[in-house]
Amino acid sequence: MSALVGSSAWVFFGFTLLLVGGCAFLMGQAVASTWRPAWQILPYSILLALADRFLVFGLFGGQLGAVLPFIFVSLLLLVLAGTGFRLTRVDMMVRQYPWLHERAGLFAWRDKTS
Repeated sequence: MSALVGSSAWVFFGFTLLLVGGCAFLMGQAVASTWRPAWQILPYSILLALADRFLVFGLFGGQLGAVLPFIFVSLLLLVLAGTGFRLTRVDMMVRQYPWLHERAGLFAWRDKTS
């Protein structure tokens, strides 16, 4: 597992997944709540992954220049940011336009016309 994440499992779960992953989820919510397009979570996720790799290197002695852990962390943060984005966007569409849309599950809405 350390070859995939570039550090120990405790550092990955405690720092990367909980702390930085929580920041990625909140970042996705912030992008959605300001009505920006979904593609904007991609560059923010990459920047957050760069910051995570640097902090893991500086604080816990992880690998700085390893490509595979960077790609893995970037994809993980992108998924968490996308989840936060979609949950917030669905909530906004249902709450702000209740005469047009109704919730159709956790990640979707549907039109009320039918």
